[in-house]
Amino acid sequence: MMEVIESVKEMQRRAEALRLAGHTLSLVPTMGFLHEGHLELMRVAKKHSDILIISIFVNPTQFGPTEDFQQYPRDPEGDLKKAGEVGVDIVFMPTAGQMYPPGSQTKVRVEKVTQHLCGLSRPGHFEGVTTVVAKLFNITKPHIAVFGQKDYQQLTVISRMVMDLDMDIEIIGVPTVREPDGLAMSSRNSYLTPEQRRSALCLKESLELAEKMVMEGERNCAVVKQAIEALIRSRPFTRIDYVSLCHPVTLEEVDAFGEETLLALAVKVGETRLIDNTLIRRPGK
Repeated sequence: MMEVIESVKEMQRRAEALRLAGHTLSLVPTMGFLHEGHLELMRVAKKHSDILIISIFVNPTQFGPTEDFQQYPRDPEGDLKKAGEVGVDIVFMPTAGQMYPPGSQTKVRVEKVTQHLCGLSRPGHFEGVTTVVAKLFNITKPHIAVFGQKDYQQLTVISRMVMDLDMDIEIIGVPTVREPDGLAMSSRNSYLTPEQRRSALCLKESLELAEKMVMEGERNCAVVKQAIEALIRSRPFTRIDYVSLCHPVTLEEVDAFGEETLLALAVKVGETRLIDNTLIRRPGK
């Protein structure tokens, strides 16, 4: 029987009791409006634990003042149905007041890896992410936490936080889950009109173009980036936030393709900001 817990203290007591009973706990943090990508994270988490906890919380501190916090899609009833079907044991659904009671003044900040990619165009975003994830870790007490590689920078930032703060949690990254047409699954895809949806496929096409160019021998990042930008700009409704070719660990920009290079994209299609990425390996590596 799936439990739904709203209280921070109750969740902490329940998690502690399960740990003392010898259970292995996993956590999948979400902002709800669950889709197949989220459900795949849950399936992976279940393989690594015997108690699966998910959190559903639209975290206000990771949204900028002009971003879509109020409009962010929410479907708590549908989320609980999907969670039950995939075999979730506990759903933690706190209110903002539970997570950030009056007088809260502590934040968690990871420095260098947040200064690239989305960190440049969304100041304060990752501080909101790391703070809420640290709180969720302290509340749900997991042995394992599972995140999607679609949010590559988020996964990098959280892994760095866990390492630097000696958190006794194993972080597992799961490959991006895609729609049949190749679009990376995202709750924000629901914002797209049919015409915008067709243009949004340029993100996946850009990843494929870059991989093809590298397979054919191109090593100059500037040349590949220029080709990607031209492809994206050729589609209606698009506006590039960034096209980055960078080191997969530091996220710092590189000039030439190494053994592994991260291609990360953020593109606004209409008013919807979409991200995607791939790790490009040089042939023979």
